[in-house]
Amino acid sequence: MNNPVTRHTLSVLVENTPGVLSQVSRLFSRKGYNIESLAVGTTDDPEVSRITIEVTCDNLMIEQIINQLRKLFCVYSVRLLPPASSIRRELVLIKVKAEGRDVRNEVIQIANIFRATIIDVSTKSLTLAVIGQESKDDALEKLLCEFGILELVRTGMVALERGEATINDNDDNKETDEFDLGKNVL
Repeated sequence: MNNPVTRHTLSVLVENTPGVLSQVSRLFSRKGYNIESLAVGTTDDPEVSRITIEVTCDNLMIEQIINQLRKLFCVYSVRLLPPASSIRRELVLIKVKAEGRDVRNEVIQIANIFRATIIDVSTKSLTLAVIGQESKDDALEKLLCEFGILELVRTGMVALERGEATINDNDDNKETDEFDLGKNVL
């Protein structure tokens, strides 16, 4: 049976208490799973945090990861977010060399094409903020390389399911042992 390696996005609701992120990341480390992207923040409930995790693996491994996460007492819910039925965004801050009027104008034109916001200006640099999908962010970074990127930071991907569905819908909770890796695909 063909079991291709692909990128998977998990949305995990956890207790908003000290040490929870450490428990989750320790699980990945112990099992030898590599986290490619990680973003954490408090939800509308101050006692709950959402962790968005991206990992590249096959379907069998993602099932194992989900099962292992569900065993942690601090985990309330785990949801696999298929690309076709979820919205994903990443914030990237890029500080780029921009000495001279012509160079500065060229960087500003590129920023406008990508709907990036100029958030800081100095005599020798511009700092841009762009929110988008990874491919868009990568394309902007590639174009700005020719000017000289001084610094770059990415937040990691955050994601939500499209439409009215939420992480608390359906049977994706600790009591469920079965998955349909293709579910929720539009």
